[in-house]
Amino acid sequence: MRAKGIGYDTGLARGGRFNRPFDPDLVRRELTIIRDDLHCTAVRLIGTDLDRIEFAAVEAAALGLEVWFSPFPWDRTPEEILDLLADGAARAERVRRTGAEVVFVTGAELSLFNHGFLPGDDLPARVAHLLASPELRDGLPLRVNEFLARAVEAVRARFGGRVTYAAVPPERVDWTPFDIVSVDAHRSKEVEHVYREGVRSLVAAGKPVAITEFGVTPYRGAADLGARCGEILEYEGDVPVRLNGDYVRDEEEQARYLRELVEIFTAEGVDAAFACTFVCYGLVHRADPRADLDMASWGVVKVLEDGTGETYPGVPWEPKAAFGALAGCYA
Repeated sequence: MRAKGIGYDTGLARGGRFNRPFDPDLVRRELTIIRDDLHCTAVRLIGTDLDRIEFAAVEAAALGLEVWFSPFPWDRTPEEILDLLADGAARAERVRRTGAEVVFVTGAELSLFNHGFLPGDDLPARVAHLLASPELRDGLPLRVNEFLARAVEAVRARFGGRVTYAAVPPERVDWTPFDIVSVDAHRSKEVEHVYREGVRSLVAAGKPVAITEFGVTPYRGAADLGARCGEILEYEGDVPVRLNGDYVRDEEEQARYLRELVEIFTAEGVDAAFACTFVCYGLVHRADPRADLDMASWGVVKVLEDGTGETYPGVPWEPKAAFGALAGCYA
């Protein structure tokens, strides 16, 4: 596998509130750990704020990491998405012109997280409509591909590097205008028997293939759920406060899942893969299982409620078993 990567959340804003702090020194240190200790050669920088992504991109490029510049439109209209992507492409080009290897990701799972592709005011409503209506599923690819054709044109007018899009299977993306085929590919019990063959078929099409998201959360049974494993939180307003049931913490299940999928990607000729994800700052680890929000976190590190860690003094987290597993795969 050419590019061994991980996703790095620079911050997702909803309702005017970000899901994580953004301290430049901490970001710089985390990116250095990603390169030196996780042995990553690439990082996918995700977020809703382009200033944050650009700062992280400059720092990652200075460390010699391949940068996947990945704006994440959320709850936007198609025209608002186009404006964000065009601005992001111009910023990504500034980084690329310093000599860095930069790939521009033209959004991610746009039909699920934004307006204009599916009915519904939010992600759960859109997913429910999609699952309930064969007509919607049949019509979705046309709407997605018509939009992506416009988006790619706007991006290429401003960015001279390789271009891709982080897709989910129902979107059935036409990859003709893209340089790289990229999919968010979480393995669940329902698709486990065909997962490897699905990856193989993507590679067989001829273009480089990237897995832009793969991973699972650290509790027993999470691997069977795949992309749905994080849906175990109860909220007060928009703030997660507890788990919605009794779960058994199992960091080894998360670690094993990452090892198994990296083995598949390597064996089947995937060009690049990005584990989901480095850290989820809003989901802290606690001793009380019902309050241990980290069990819903995709991060390979667990955020501490108070103080800083021992493995890396000064940072507010400790590595999980998944950290060591991924580092071992990538070394």
